[in-house]
Amino acid sequence: MNLPNKITVSRIVLIPVFMVLMLAPLDLGELAIGQETIPYAHLFGAIIFIIASVTDWVDGYYARKLNLVTNLGKFLDPLADKLLVSAALIALVELQMAPAWIVILIISREFAVTGLRLVLAGEGEVVAANMLGKIKTWAQIIAVSALLLHNIPFEMISVPFDTIALWVALIFTLVSGWDYFYKNKDAILRSK
Repeated sequence: MNLPNKITVSRIVLIPVFMVLMLAPLDLGELAIGQETIPYAHLFGAIIFIIASVTDWVDGYYARKLNLVTNLGKFLDPLADKLLVSAALIALVELQMAPAWIVILIISREFAVTGLRLVLAGEGEVVAANMLGKIKTWAQIIAVSALLLHNIPFEMISVPFDTIALWVALIFTLVSGWDYFYKNKDAILRSK
């Protein structure tokens, strides 16, 4: 297994660690910042999520720079992204920090686009990630990070950045999903 794929696998391995920090009844105390407090377990979980998210850029950079792009990497990288973001969103619903309906829409789009890619791959068509999809991923990561951090530091200036970021992520998620299906409508019709 090459270095970029090992980095991708590390992202997947960090997911259970993240989930334990976010959902296990750990009492590690709380950090007070202004009027907001954040449990240390959530702070550490947010840091793990952010580090894992950054590995998405790192593995891609090394895969291209060292010419180590593999079929395994093409499979694992988007899978790791979807697993990480979906786990975080589900944890946020469990913690009542994100509305379930928004999370359902975001995860449904991920399943739909993944299904589209699988159907088209069976027909010999490759659906590459486009710029809207990449913006969508980073919008989701920013929104999830802000929610995991309990909107710190924006809470100190009374700016609901976490809520705004979640809505931006939802919009990019839906628009990029529509874009994937629209751009591949001819291939979908041929795959009957």
